[in-house]
Amino acid sequence: MIGRLKGELAEKQPPHIMVDVNGVGYDVEASMNTCFKLPDPGCSVTLYTHFVVREDAQLLYGFYDKYERTLFRALIKASGVGPKLALSILSGMTAQELVACMQREDAAALTRIPGVGKKTAERLIVELKDKLKTLPAAEPADFQLTGNDLPGAASAAIDGYRQEAESALVSLGYKPALAAKAVAQAEKQLGDINSSESLIRLALKSMVSG
Repeated sequence: MIGRLKGELAEKQPPHIMVDVNGVGYDVEASMNTCFKLPDPGCSVTLYTHFVVREDAQLLYGFYDKYERTLFRALIKASGVGPKLALSILSGMTAQELVACMQREDAAALTRIPGVGKKTAERLIVELKDKLKTLPAAEPADFQLTGNDLPGAASAAIDGYRQEAESALVSLGYKPALAAKAVAQAEKQLGDINSSESLIRLALKSMVSG
């Protein structure tokens, strides 16, 4: 089982990333919250991972810290929740927000995430509320800059940021029309846009909280 990756961030197109480990590129799917915390491609990263083997595919999921990975593993053990839905849940709210949501039994907040209906939300609260109380504190992964690389504005044009943001939201389960509308609203609020991540973050916040 692959439990951790340490190497150079070769590609970042949320929610898909690639980590180059000694010349081997690992395709990884990550939550939006992890993607937001990643540096620019070319920087050194360490990610905690969860490896899923199916008859038709082998999938690797990456997380900023062990805390988020533990939440992911707890979610996929719940009835009716697979890796894709678990990743959507961890993209719609932070790990801390999810735990708080469970503790206050806020099913309504969970149903704002695509793929989570009322019954699924209520079942998650029943199955996970007590289990999440015993989770260890978060332990961040190691993200290091290499050479003169610094996190900053991507070189893509605004249209590219917009397309990447819409594509990321659709991959999480949001309908294309809703994704486009949310990104457009986020773009108006931001004004100066220097990354697709900023659009995704604001669009997700507006859809989950609204």
